[in-house]
Parts: sequence; C-alpha cells; structure tokens
Amino acid sequence: MQKRPLFSGGPLVSELGFGAWAIGGGWGKQDDAESIATLHAALDNGINFVDTAQGYGDGHSERIIANALRDRSDEVFVATKTPPDAGPWPPSPYCRWQDRYSAAYLRDNVNQRLKNLGTERIDLLQLHTWTRAWNDDPQPLLVLRQLRDEGKIRLIGVSTPEQDQSCVIQLMRDGLVDVVQIIFNLFDQEAAAQLLPVAAETGTGVIVRVPFDEGALTGKFTGDHTFEDSDFRRHYFAGDRLQRTVGRVDQIRADVEQFEIADQYTLADVALKFVLARPEVSTVIAGMRSVDQVNMNSRAAGLKDLPDALLVQLRRHNWRRGVWYGGK
Repeated sequence: MQKRPLFSGGPLVSELGFGAWAIGGGWGKQDDAESIATLHAALDNGINFVDTAQGYGDGHSERIIANALRDRSDEVFVATKTPPDAGPWPPSPYCRWQDRYSAAYLRDNVNQRLKNLGTERIDLLQLHTWTRAWNDDPQPLLVLRQLRDEGKIRLIGVSTPEQDQSCVIQLMRDGLVDVVQIIFNLFDQEAAAQLLPVAAETGTGVIVRVPFDEGALTGKFTGDHTFEDSDFRRHYFAGDRLQRTVGRVDQIRADVEQFEIADQYTLADVALKFVLARPEVSTVIAGMRSVDQVNMNSRAAGLKDLPDALLVQLRRHNWRRGVWYGGK
C-alpha cells in the first residue's frame, strides 16, 4: 500500500483509507463481528487511515473502531468528526456559529469522541460541515486550536458541505485547517477548478470521500435496483435518479473500453485511480463493510496509474447536478 503525506510535512498515511460510515449503520444491515473482521483485514492490507464520525450510528462506528484497535500494535491514524449542534444541515447562511459550534458544545462533543475512541488524543478532529457565513469570524476553529494546545486534538480539519465545497478555500489560505475533506469523483470534479490547486499552494491535506458516488461508479447497479429501507441510498437515488446515473456510468464504461486497460481494470478500479491521479490528494476513503470489499479496493489502489489520455477523456463526465436539484 502506497503512502502519502497527510499534509505538507505531515505523517504518512495510506493512499487508500477506510471509510467507516457503513459499519456504524445507515447502509442496510451490518453485523458488528463482520465489521471488526473487515477493519482487521484493512489494517493487514496496509491501510493505516480510518475515517469515522459521531453521525455514523451515533458513535457506534467509533466504538467498533476502538474495539478493533484495542489489541493491535499497528500505528493507525484515526480521524473523526463533530457535527454542528441542532439545526439545518448544512448550516444556513443565517445560522450563528454560537448556536451551532459554541465552545461549550465543542468541548463536550470532543470529550465524547475521546471516550468512544478510547484515546486521550484525537489524531484528526474535523467539523462535519461548515458555512462560508462563518469564514470572517471562524471562532469554532479557534476553539479547536485551544483543544489542540491542551493535547486533546492533534490536527484540525473541516469536511465540506456538498453544496459549497469551495467555502473552505479561505480557511486554507488563512492557515486555519491542516486538512480538508472533500467530495471528488468522476461525477463531481469541481474541486479541480480551485480547491485542489489551493491545497497544493497552502500545503493543506486533502481527504477525498465518495469516490464511488455511493456505489454507483462501481458499475454494480442497474436502473431497477432497490435498496433496503435502512439504506440511506434509497432516498439518495429516489425517483429516476438511479436510472439517470446508470446511464451516465454506461458512458464512462464506453470511454474506458476504448483503452487497452479495459481488460485489467474494473469501473471501481478506474474510479479510485482517477481520484488518486491528483497529487494534491492525501488519501481517498472508500466505504468498506466486508473483507471482499477491502481486498478489491486494496487491489485497485495497487494498480498502475491510468493513461493520461484516459484521464483527460474522463473529465467530460463532470456532472453539474448539485445535490439532486430538480430537473437535473
């Protein structure tokens, strides 16, 4: 497993990270014993970066990770996230940071994250969403600096709101974050416009999430696929969204088939290698809920880089759909 600096001068992390949302719940039925076996398999394959959050099963994902790591001697980097206090998601332009990320709330929440993870210091604490309304008075990040100075946090990050990922660019330029977590995939390439170049300019780390567009870019879905009631994708791909997505995946498949690599690379391989082709990317977190998924994703990360001509061809699949705005 290849490693990259998490940020300029930062610790080395595996370029493939373990996305721990599914093991916390929300993606259909999941057995805790299988989740622990899956995490062990990932560590055995050289994955040393794990991303979780309070929102992944109300801390259940964090507790599973703590359980799995208890008997391991590996040096594993664990990132988690604190959500804003009660209110709209993502925060409205009218939200006050005092109501969503107050100092008292952040301190209490970080203590809960420490307890769930069974550690005295969080490797990376990310605010789970943000609004540019707070950019000129980013007090929540200053509170995290205090917690870092107290030894409770090692690094500070922000996970971007899907609707306005570029809102973190000012934070990066102001040196307020060590790392940002963004969406970047074959369908959502907007980060290439400015966010990724600014990350390179400022030495900010970049964690990429949703490399498979919630599984669609693996090519495993058909237009009539149905999801369990407990799987959030039942709503994500509601109406005709899945059919339209599958049609666009077929177009990607057609592009890949024009190149000699088509026989050696699956669509999932292509999706991962497309993201990893960007040198600004520190690690890409893929959701893994079974040992088979760990092995498939680890294999993909180890493949040769995609041909430059294919990377250029794949740019045409950038899909300006927003967050499923009506009519797109």
